[in-house]
Amino acid sequence: MGSRNLFAPYMGEDITAIIRKRMELVSGGEQMNIPLVARLGAVGKGVGTLAGNEESVDNYGMRIWIDWLRNAVKTNKAEKHKDSSAIFDVARPLLSDWMKEVTRDEIVAAYYALVTESAPAALGSDAGGRVNGILFDAATAAQRNTWVTDNADRVVFGNANSNYSTTFATATATLDSTNDTATASNMRFLKRVARAANPKIRPFKVKDGREYFVAFHGSRTFRDLKASLDTINKDARSREGDGLNKNPLFQDGDQLYDGVIHREIPEIDTLAPTFYATAGASGTTPVRPVWLCGQSAMAIAYGQMAKPTQLDNTDYQFNQGVGIEAAYGVGKMFKKTTGGALKEWGICTGFYAATADA
Repeated sequence: MGSRNLFAPYMGEDITAIIRKRMELVSGGEQMNIPLVARLGAVGKGVGTLAGNEESVDNYGMRIWIDWLRNAVKTNKAEKHKDSSAIFDVARPLLSDWMKEVTRDEIVAAYYALVTESAPAALGSDAGGRVNGILFDAATAAQRNTWVTDNADRVVFGNANSNYSTTFATATATLDSTNDTATASNMRFLKRVARAANPKIRPFKVKDGREYFVAFHGSRTFRDLKASLDTINKDARSREGDGLNKNPLFQDGDQLYDGVIHREIPEIDTLAPTFYATAGASGTTPVRPVWLCGQSAMAIAYGQMAKPTQLDNTDYQFNQGVGIEAAYGVGKMFKKTTGGALKEWGICTGFYAATADA
């Protein structure tokens, strides 16, 4: 999905995908169940009796609410004769791009949102409620504190565990632009926290069998990471074959470091909730998240894939219109623990000081 939708390579229907796609024929306002299955962890049996000693499968169903997304372009014969181009030949790809861009932006909004078992606040409204969760700027301080408490094993603030607090605003206020930016060292720390999380955050597997985490950055944290990797790229990669085409010093694109693929999504910055503008040290330092993801981090559930539509009421074929519609919902995957906590499944979230370019 997506006109420049940089999430697309990590979307798939398998349970091992980072952003899981699921498709069922349901309508707007309805729910879809997304299964979550934990890995097996038993020691197993050798020659001993296996019957009666089988391992149970930890299976959990997470609900996603579905809502409609529609748009259209309308014209009439008089307007068409003024325009030398075939307007509907242009309109259909424009509508397709629009749909993909909205989907991308709503994935970003879902990453920012706080997980909840409740339906989206805007479900069934004119704007639609496709983003599952509590939109961050709409959340209360108490809801933010509950989220950071429930996910304490998979949340990082800057360069040290000591920055953590069960009061979310207190934790972000520790972040300064000297020690707590998205450097290579702090990304290694984020990965260590992800590996220690329970339930385990499992790496994403690529076709050659290698395993990677994928970290989604806005432009600010990605800028800081690239700057801290300049020396490494210069010294460690300077003599590799075809270096001009492969070395990140010369070519833009993902940064691969310490088993993590770092990908820039500019909309993470442009769509940042208002809270993050001054959440850091002294109440003036901007903060941005980095979402380090493994399997089943996010789900996008389609009740209807995007399809073209046409205007029915044509006024004797004088008015003409083409449109596009889809029904979907998107949200972070989570599991409710026996204690009632809603724990995100495949994400370890790091928060960093991220000043704007001068």
